[in-house]
Amino acid sequence: MLRTRITLVVVAATLLAIVVSVVSSYRGVTGMVADQFDRALVDRADAVAAVLDAGRVPAERPDTAEQLLLPDGTVRPLSPGRAALPVPPGALAVARSGEGRLTAETTVGDRTFGVLVLGRGEGHGALVVSQDYADAERMDQEFLGRISWTTAGSAAACAALSWLLIGRILRPMRRLARAAERISSTQDLGTALPAAGRDEVGRLTLAFEVMLDALRRSREAQQRLVQNASHELRTPLTSVRGSAELLQRARGRLAPEDEEKILGTLVTESVALDELVRELVELATDRQADEDQVPLDLAAAAEDCAERFRRRTGRVIDVGAAGAGPDRDGAVVVLARPRALHRCIDNLLANAVKFSPGDTPVTVLVESAPAGAGRGRARPGVPYVRLVVRDLGPGIGPEERDAVFDRFYRGAGTQSTPGSGLGLAIVHDLVTADGGTVFAGTGPGGGAEVGFALPRAVPAARRG
Repeated sequence: MLRTRITLVVVAATLLAIVVSVVSSYRGVTGMVADQFDRALVDRADAVAAVLDAGRVPAERPDTAEQLLLPDGTVRPLSPGRAALPVPPGALAVARSGEGRLTAETTVGDRTFGVLVLGRGEGHGALVVSQDYADAERMDQEFLGRISWTTAGSAAACAALSWLLIGRILRPMRRLARAAERISSTQDLGTALPAAGRDEVGRLTLAFEVMLDALRRSREAQQRLVQNASHELRTPLTSVRGSAELLQRARGRLAPEDEEKILGTLVTESVALDELVRELVELATDRQADEDQVPLDLAAAAEDCAERFRRRTGRVIDVGAAGAGPDRDGAVVVLARPRALHRCIDNLLANAVKFSPGDTPVTVLVESAPAGAGRGRARPGVPYVRLVVRDLGPGIGPEERDAVFDRFYRGAGTQSTPGSGLGLAIVHDLVTADGGTVFAGTGPGGGAEVGFALPRAVPAARRG
């Protein structure tokens, strides 16, 4: 559980900090206590020496013991009835010389004494003052006990507070997790997410909301595609089925010209079905998605596609560049995917050839374009080049300039012409995926004017 793991980490870090602080404090306190006891022992020795020099007997204290060490090694306690304490090594040398002082420790049973040996002059031996460390040890134990209870209480308080605070912090994440689980189990992309705050969890919630919105749009687009595809497929399938049933019922009784007409209908509708299915697959899968954008000569690509249509249809197709500002090598270079670019030009030429009279020319023009012109999202500050295909057909009215790029859209004047209504939709999807825009309208001499604009590739010399 994430809450428990975070709480354990916080408590462990807090305990580590407390232990480091306790150890430092303990070492500091014990050092101070030892210094205080040492100073108290020196003060007691100086006071007893002064009293002895005055010819008096020092007053007794329960925590200290005073005795004289004579030069011959004899020990004489200054307090009647008290037993003599062991003399530390080196004390006899101080007593014989009568000069200097010696600090040491001695143990009697389970008690430890601090000992100070102070010389009293030549021939007078030394004063030996002992102080019981019991009080110091008691203070040490009391300090350890109190600091242990304080540490335990602090750790418990830290754990409880961390548990509550972490639970409060993770509460929005748990709500987000529950919403994600509901979406995963019910497949309901309309499930509301918790309100997003301004912290990291809030940004995560906003990211989930953006992702869900994209998924909702994708699902809606798929559903519309399926519904429109089923509607568009129903018409040619109905025609094919009707013609096949008529041939089945007639069983050779039809006149040759009627049979030829029905077979022609079957072939025509089959071709229409094949084209529709192919374009549906192209639209749904975007087979050019695995391509990378590379610099391409737009005018050369337009000439290649136009030459193929000239050979296939025998139509007059003119390709030219007007104000495109070619690079030094004469090329007009754009950033695009090669197969996607050729597919877009092919679709535009196919529409122009299909919807214009056979004895009229089709014009392809490559020219400069302002950024953002047309339908799509242009990149600000990037120069664009556009390709325009013009014909002398029925044209495109102002109210249809955006609609012609919708899937399965058929203009009012083109209902009788065979087609799927997907060609320009494919152009729109491919071009906008490369950061371009599409446009449609009426040409200067009448007829339709349809095309796209793509970002211009900056030459390497200019980039340097």
